[in-house]
Amino acid sequence: MSELTVGLVQQACSTDRQANLEKSIEGIRKAVSQGAQLVVLQELHASLYFCQTEDTDCFDLAEPIPGPSTELFGLIAKEQNVVIVTSLFERRAAGLYHNTAVVMDKDGSIAGRYRKMHIPDDPGYYEKFYFTPGDLGFRPITTSLGKLGVLVCWDQWYPEAARLMAMAGAELLIYPTAIGWDPRDDKAEQQRQRDAWVTIQRAHAVANGLPVIAVNRTGFEASPDPQGAGSRFWGHSFVAGSQGEILVQASADKEEVLIAKIDRERSEQVRRIWPFLRDRRIDAYRNLSERYLDE
Repeated sequence: MSELTVGLVQQACSTDRQANLEKSIEGIRKAVSQGAQLVVLQELHASLYFCQTEDTDCFDLAEPIPGPSTELFGLIAKEQNVVIVTSLFERRAAGLYHNTAVVMDKDGSIAGRYRKMHIPDDPGYYEKFYFTPGDLGFRPITTSLGKLGVLVCWDQWYPEAARLMAMAGAELLIYPTAIGWDPRDDKAEQQRQRDAWVTIQRAHAVANGLPVIAVNRTGFEASPDPQGAGSRFWGHSFVAGSQGEILVQASADKEEVLIAKIDRERSEQVRRIWPFLRDRRIDAYRNLSERYLDE
């Protein structure tokens, strides 16, 4: 199967969990109706992005794996004969939670999970309060469609994560995401931020000779803190080919289902003409495991 059709569901979220899930499922069905064999959902699509503040009540949103979400999306995967990358707030134990992507295979089974490794802690993105860093490493998830290199949001800024997934045999790099602007930033700053977000992920495609799928949420979500500005998620979900070329891209402010066709054989051809893996100087990279090189 040289061609793979992928679907991306970019949506806005509300306080109504059921409505959010129904919107995700509607997007999956729409993508499948257009030929999608793999559908990727955005980060934490069942709820608002609750990390704008630190609130212990939000831990009630977490769920186990297996649990309600994996059961629901397993049924949808089997019904639609599609592989689904979903995202949830995982309750591993009391006081131990992860930001986790779960892959459901076509038969409805859990093909695997990835726990977000890089956890941000910035104004409006207080994820360290909620999420324990992942402990499953950078290992692709094997599915009926091949090996998926699933990462999550903040991971997308780290070339090391993408490289390790590629080195472990990933055939695609996939990033469920929730990233937006502070509405107080001016238009020029907003443009710089979004351009940087697209550029770094396209660079992962180039450096590793792999297609990249990035799915972001859209819409404005007010902060529970009266002093907070809220976040305007910038959408722009996209798929890049193995030379970084944009195959499809969504708008900033609309809910959309994107469809892209990926030529699975291009990675082989691209890696033959740009053999970056061959020319890596692994004998000289020891210091990459250091935090910083002091004088």
